[in-house]
Parts: sequence; structure tokens; C-alpha cells
Amino acid sequence: MRARRYDVDWLRVLAMLVVFYFHSAKLFDLDWFHIKNAQLSFGLTVFTSFAWAWIMPLFFLLSGIGTRFSLDFRTGRQYVWERFKRLFVPFLFGTLVIIPPQVYLERIRNSQFHGSYLQFYPHFFSGIYPRGNFSWHHLWFLIYLFVFSVIALPLFLHLRKEPGRRFVSRFASFCRRRGRLFLLALPIAAIEVTLRPKFPGLQTLISDWANFFTYLTLFIYGYLLAADQQSWEAIAEHWKVALAAAFCATGVVAFILIRYDPQPGYSAAYALTTVLRALTSWFWLIAFLGAAQRYLNFTNSVLRYASQAVLPFYVLHQTVIIMIGFYVVMWPLGIMPKYLIISSAAFAATVLAYDLLVRRTNPTRILFGMRPLEAGPRPSPAEAASQG
Repeated sequence: MRARRYDVDWLRVLAMLVVFYFHSAKLFDLDWFHIKNAQLSFGLTVFTSFAWAWIMPLFFLLSGIGTRFSLDFRTGRQYVWERFKRLFVPFLFGTLVIIPPQVYLERIRNSQFHGSYLQFYPHFFSGIYPRGNFSWHHLWFLIYLFVFSVIALPLFLHLRKEPGRRFVSRFASFCRRRGRLFLLALPIAAIEVTLRPKFPGLQTLISDWANFFTYLTLFIYGYLLAADQQSWEAIAEHWKVALAAAFCATGVVAFILIRYDPQPGYSAAYALTTVLRALTSWFWLIAFLGAAQRYLNFTNSVLRYASQAVLPFYVLHQTVIIMIGFYVVMWPLGIMPKYLIISSAAFAATVLAYDLLVRRTNPTRILFGMRPLEAGPRPSPAEAASQG
């Protein structure tokens, strides 16, 4: 059995932190969000725009890498069952229990509903959001990943057979050649140029084809990159160049968006911007994978605890942010004090909810996609944190 990739675990934990602070900042940026502060921030808009360029691509790439490791000791049937328990169960539970408070507070904030939460809950099933109320909000990632896991499984199983292993080896050899790793951004760019003008990004699964095929491609890339040691070596050789290119490309894209603001459509300006954004995102992904491989390939008690918490934390965090932000945005304070209060309080509340309400009993662990505790005496906090 191959050694555990602690660098991948660290990246998953750090990516979750970015998502948390991203969603906290969404209350203040210039884009739409469920709850908004009266005054908005250009600085936090820069942060959310920058993070959005690569954070969900990174999650899907890491998920593909995790799938490669998972299939090392599972059959296809076992893998689907594991994905069902780890992704679909928390998705269903979260959609029915964790998401409705977000919609309720948004409707209260916008004077679209008057009454208690218990009075609102039956209305959660009235119509599809945003015109109606039923939505999976940030849990879209779980259902997309579950669908990708199922539909890509035949390909992954084929890649484990002899013809597939030969393809993986050729793919890894291709990536080792100077600069070839960066060419993997081109299929993503082609998808974005072709589909993004018609499908701007509502995560509805069945009518969101730009996101669907972009993220599916990244999921498959993750599997392929993890399937051969040569690919890891290619990342180690290219990541510093990727980091420099990512900084330069980010500056160019920011200049184009601020100066020219090309609108979605089948125009040369928008196509060029879309290609540059795809390249920029891919540069950041390679840079993050390479830097983590170089500096984060170790474990400690923090990683052992946090790596278990990532999925429950993801399910809980946005609802906690909105519940706290609903009140804080009405306080007579500046933007940054509000942001710091919301993010700090929501982080503490989410960690406490995970630690006290989720991880300690098997029913709650199952509902949030965690493995059940082993039978026997109740573990100490240190022992519980060390369980993978």
C-alpha cells in the first residue's frame, strides 16, 4: 500500500479555510450573496475574485487524487457505497436540515417572509431557488462530486487494467517533458470558451454544463496525476515556474477585467479573457500542489484532527456564517470590524458544533459523512483526533 500523501491532506484543510474566509467575505463584496452588508468592500471583492478563480478547481483536483488512493484498497462497488455514505448522505441531510435556515434568514432580511422558522420550514419546499425556496446552496459541491465519482468510475477502473496503465504511463511521461504539464489547461479553456457564455454558473447540476465539464475534467486530471510517480515529479519540476506564471497571469487578467470588463458571449475579447483565466487557474493549481509536496509532506495532531473535520466543517460553515452575519451586518461598525467579528465567531462556532455535536456519536458522524467510531471504550480527545 502506498504511503499517505500528507501534502494532499494539508491542501484539503487549507482549501477549506480559504472557502470559509471566502464565504465570510461574500457578505461584503460587490457580487451577489444571500445576506449583504449595507456598505460593500472593493478590497474583499479582490479577495473573493482571486479565491474563486482556483478554490473549487483545487477541491475537485484533490478529490480526483483522493479517488486514486481510495481505489487502491476498494473495489468499484465498495467505492460507490463509500461515496454514497460520505457524499450523498451528508448532502441529503444538509439540504433538508442545514440549508433551510440560510433561506429563511435571506427571506426575512429581504422582507419576503414574516413569521417563525417553524412556520417557514414547509415553505422551503415551495419552488426552486431563487424564485422559490428549495436549494442546496453551498452543498452543490457534494452532489457534483458524487455524480462525478459514479460516472467516472468505469474510466478509473479501466485505467487500473494493463491498457489503462500504459495510458497512465504515457500521460505521466508527457507531463514530465518541459512545459507540457501546462498544456493540460487547454481542454479546460476550450470547455470554458464554448460553454461559459451560455451557462454562466448556477450550480443546478442538470443545466450547468460549463461548471460540470470543467470540474469533471479537473477531477479526472487529479486521478491521472496521482496514478504515476512521474506526474508528481513533473509537478515538483514545474511548480516554481507555475507560481511565477500564476502571479503574472493574475495581474493580466485583473487588468483586463477592471479596464475592459468583457461581457459573457462569443466575442474575441471574452474568449481571450476566458482562456487566460483558465491558464491562470491551472498555474495556481500546479503551484499549490508543488509547494505542498515540497513543504507540507508531514503530519501532526493538528492535521489528524482537521483532516477528519473538513467535510462536516464544509457542511456547517456557511449556515453558521449567515446566522451570525444576519445580526452583525446591522451593527454600527465598519466593514473590517464586522468581517473580523463574523469570521472569528463563525469559525469558533463551527468548530464547536463539529466537536461537540458531530464527531462524538455515530449517528451524527454518519449524517455528516464521517466513519463511525470503532466499538469499545470511548476514546480520549487525543485518541479521537488521531483516527483517520
